[in-house]
Amino acid sequence: MAVTLTETAADRVKTFLAAKENAVALRVGVKANGCSGYAYIVELVGKIGEDDAVYESHGVKIVVDGSSLPLLDGTEIHYTREGLNETFAYRNPNVRHQCGCGESFGV
Repeated sequence: MAVTLTETAADRVKTFLAAKENAVALRVGVKANGCSGYAYIVELVGKIGEDDAVYESHGVKIVVDGSSLPLLDGTEIHYTREGLNETFAYRNPNVRHQCGCGESFGV
């Protein structure tokens, strides 16, 4: 499987990558956090690690560290904008439950 972006999300990430000097990829990961167990970590990176899994989706490189990959494998990241609100949403098939605020998830 892989971690992918919808076309809309990829377009938004390309804007962020172009605005940040030396950024080459979007890093997606997880950390232990919140009331449900894990939270998503997303950042732009200028270097891809040797142990990173690398995917490409709609022209954007996505990197995932080895410890996060089992929790993210199969995830699709979507971008939505409604009025002044904009957000990335994660369609993660590994999630079994989420906290009430949507900030953390459990597998």
